[in-house]
Amino acid sequence: MIHPTIKTSLDTSISYQEYRDLVNNLAESNETTGLVKSEALVNYTKLNARRMKRWDKTLKVTEEVKTKISEVKQNVTWLVITESWCGDAAHVIPVLNKLAELNNNIDLRLVFRDENEALMDMFLTNGGRAIAKLIMLNTDTGEVVNTFGPRPSEATSLVNNYKAEHGKLTPEFKEDLQVWYNKNKGQNIIEDVVGMLCELESTVCV
Repeated sequence: MIHPTIKTSLDTSISYQEYRDLVNNLAESNETTGLVKSEALVNYTKLNARRMKRWDKTLKVTEEVKTKISEVKQNVTWLVITESWCGDAAHVIPVLNKLAELNNNIDLRLVFRDENEALMDMFLTNGGRAIAKLIMLNTDTGEVVNTFGPRPSEATSLVNNYKAEHGKLTPEFKEDLQVWYNKNKGQNIIEDVVGMLCELESTVCV
């Protein structure tokens, strides 16, 4: 049985195309999602609109991955918590969309963190409201079968190692992280998510 909080968020969720259109409109209007409306977050929203457009055009998925995704038989919903200003989300969500498009059994839906605090608080990362956060649900039962995020595994290691050495993330490191995303071209996200699907269905991993 689906958790009431998850159901409430799903009922108000939007598609990837609706999300892209919204972020583009916000960027053009000098606006942003979320409770905080600072100039910095508006600028991040503009940057992320360009990032997502680029990933939509350039992301490559191998034939091997396409085959594995096509073999998913269970109906799964990918409910993603995001905000338009989030840099990690701008890299992660276009990849999730590209994978979801490969199989009609995968339904990608998006909700905003600040409008869904109860949902966000069910899926904290080290006690924090980190996004983007993917909640993988069995569509038929509503059961949470896995989660992903806010970053892919390699980026998470980079962040954790830097925090351990320096105490916090600096603007310079955040720039370096964006360079990593650009160089990796979404492949680590793909690896992680395909691994989640492998846990769901052994046939995906054959």
